Amino acid sequence: MDLNTVVEIRDARHPAPWRPGDGWLGGGTYLFSEPQPHLRRLIDLSRTGWTPVQQCPDGSLEITATCTIAELSRFAKDLAAEAGPLFEQCCRAFLASFKIWNMATVGGNLCNGLPAGPMISLTAALDGECLLIAQDGARRRVRVADFITGAGRKVLAEGELLRSVTLPARNLACRTAFRQASLYGLGRSGVLIIGTLDPLDGSLAVTLTAATVRPIRLWFPLPPTAAGLREAIAAAVADDEWFDDIHGLPEWRRHMTYRYAEEIRRELAHQEAR
Repeated sequence: MDLNTVVEIRDARHPAPWRPGDGWLGGGTYLFSEPQPHLRRLIDLSRTGWTPVQQCPDGSLEITATCTIAELSRFAKDLAAEAGPLFEQCCRAFLASFKIWNMATVGGNLCNGLPAGPMISLTAALDGECLLIAQDGARRRVRVADFITGAGRKVLAEGELLRSVTLPARNLACRTAFRQASLYGLGRSGVLIIGTLDPLDGSLAVTLTAATVRPIRLWFPLPPTAAGLREAIAAAVADDEWFDDIHGLPEWRRHMTYRYAEEIRRELAHQEAR
C-alpha cells in the first residue's frame, strides 16, 4: 500500500532529530499493509548492517531487530542447542507468504505487539531481554514478557528503538514443548503455548501467548501438579486478558490453553522422570 502521507525516507545511519510523524521502518510488512495517516517520515533501518543473529561468548544468543524470519530460520538449523527446534516451530507459526518470510523482521513482530506474534512467543518463552535505545542514546533492558503490555501495546517511549533481543544461554539448553491451535488450517494462531524444562534444576516454565492479550510466563521451581498448573493460570490471567477477535472467542482460547498447558506439563514432566 502507498503511504501517501509520508514525504521523506531517511537512512538510519545518518541520525537526525526525532520529530512528530516519524516512524521506524524495518521490513515494512505491517507498515505498508494499511494506512498510517500519523506518519510523515520513515527512518529506514535496512542498511544498518547489523548482524542478524549471533552467538555471544557467554553462549547467549543475540537477535537484532532487523533479523528476518528467513535469516533466523536458516541460523537455527545449525544451532547446537536443546531448544533449537523451537525456533523453526515458531518461524513456521507465521504460515507466511514468500514475501513475509523474507522481509518480516523479529523486531517488527515484537513492536507490533499482536497476541499471535510468534517471535513474541519464542523470545518470551526463552525469557529474552530487549535492548531499547532512546533518542538521547540512553539504553535500558526489558524482559520480553514485560515489553508487551496488551494487544498492540508496548513499553516503548516516543522515538525509542528496539535494537535487539538476547536469549540466555541457560534457556537455550532447556527441553521444550510446543502447542498451537488455529480455527482453520492456515489461520492465525488462536492459542500458542510453549513449555521449557531446565535440565539443571528441573524448573518448568509455561508461556501463554496468542490466547492472551500479552505474553504470560509462568515459572515453577518443580513441575506442578495438574491442579497446581490450572490454579496458576487462573491466577495469572484476568478475565479481560483472554483475547477476543475473529480468530477465536475467549472461551475457546481459555479452554485450549488449559488443555495444551496440561499436555505440555505431562510431556516435560515425563521427560524429567526418564
